Amino acid sequence: MNSATALPSASRRDFVVQPGGGMQGRIRVPGDKSISHRALLLGAMARGETQVSNFLESQDCLATLNALRVLGVQMDHAPTGHVRIQGAGADGLRVPVRTLDCGNSGTSMRLLSGVLAGQPFAATLDGDDSLRHRPMQRVIEPLTRMGARFDSTAGRAPLTVHGCRPLNSLRYKLPVASAQVKSAILLAGLQATGETWVQEPAVSRDHTERMLQLLGCRLLCDGDWLGVVGGNELHATNITVPGDLSAAAFFLVGAAICPGAAVTVEGVGVNPTRDGVLRLLQRMGAVIHVQFLPQLGAEPAANIEVRGGDLQGIEITPADVPLAIDELPILLVAAALAQGQTRLYGAAELRVKESDRLAAMAAGLHTLGVSVELFTDGMQITGVGQFGGGEIDSCGDHRIAMAFVMAALRATRPVRVRDCRNVDTSFPGFAETARKVGLDLRVTETL
Repeated sequence: MNSATALPSASRRDFVVQPGGGMQGRIRVPGDKSISHRALLLGAMARGETQVSNFLESQDCLATLNALRVLGVQMDHAPTGHVRIQGAGADGLRVPVRTLDCGNSGTSMRLLSGVLAGQPFAATLDGDDSLRHRPMQRVIEPLTRMGARFDSTAGRAPLTVHGCRPLNSLRYKLPVASAQVKSAILLAGLQATGETWVQEPAVSRDHTERMLQLLGCRLLCDGDWLGVVGGNELHATNITVPGDLSAAAFFLVGAAICPGAAVTVEGVGVNPTRDGVLRLLQRMGAVIHVQFLPQLGAEPAANIEVRGGDLQGIEITPADVPLAIDELPILLVAAALAQGQTRLYGAAELRVKESDRLAAMAAGLHTLGVSVELFTDGMQITGVGQFGGGEIDSCGDHRIAMAFVMAALRATRPVRVRDCRNVDTSFPGFAETARKVGLDLRVTETL
């Protein structure tokens, strides 16, 4: 079984959505992106055969898979979402014969940096133009303290990682909560002497910690400090990836903003460090029912039903942001239809995602007739009863694109969302799933 990432097309892909449309039905969304990345990386570092089910067939996750293959990891991959990994341990990687292409995936670049920091060779990580503009210094700094050396362009890709074996142990306070940076340090810590500890200023998603324990790693805890012991060997196991809550969020919010709508998303991961979108929707007044399912390995899962109704504006605080960082674009669409005002602050991290998501959302909402006051770290939105219509620039950002597709449910005129090709980085099949619940969505290709 083999898989290859399709070559990108030179054409531009737009989504054109007619106003209205229903939101009814039961759907499934693809496997969780964050967990899919980690299953590949930790399976590669474990000894023995790891079988991954419901792997996300997205461009981002395939970038991680292909990079690990270049590093000598044997992976059998079927495009049905099954991957069989022959792990050889952290010392089983080989010198890459070419640059490791991370595409549009910041997760791939940051987590691979943690793995490569402890290798006795150099490797270069690169990506597309968007990824080359994203800050990598936040992962370079702690890994350099551990003994690795980096060549970069002002802290941005391409990155050449000169590994060091063994790495030095580290005790590091993250200036900004980041699951990716935390994970990179922990992966490096497995290849270090002694204990490596990390502390965050706020809670971030804990998929890496859960999966490390699933593969037999003993985690160290001291208050809000988290640590690993170097040389802690991982043991292969089977991993089932739950549905991606970040992908489900577009349909859950789509239902919440449409009176009379009812949508159930089945088999979704509901990790408590990821469920901020559900808590924020409930604070806005959305009707949500969660039916818990048997746990999938280390991760809780559930069927989630949302019914449409009236929403109220809320305050989204810095404490809320890390638990809903990827869902904030679609939540801002809900805020724009809620009664009263919604204020988001403490979200400067959105400025350095695949796009400047604060600026992109403010511009798109303004096009739809919403009053937005933009801040350095957030925005204030005054809700409207209904959107207008028009042409939205997604800035090549998959989450901006999908958010404004859902906004068309409450528009008075058609909404064209430009530059949507990168939706495939996280949600292959998004357009088909949207049509299944009632959206009138057409895909256009232009040179």
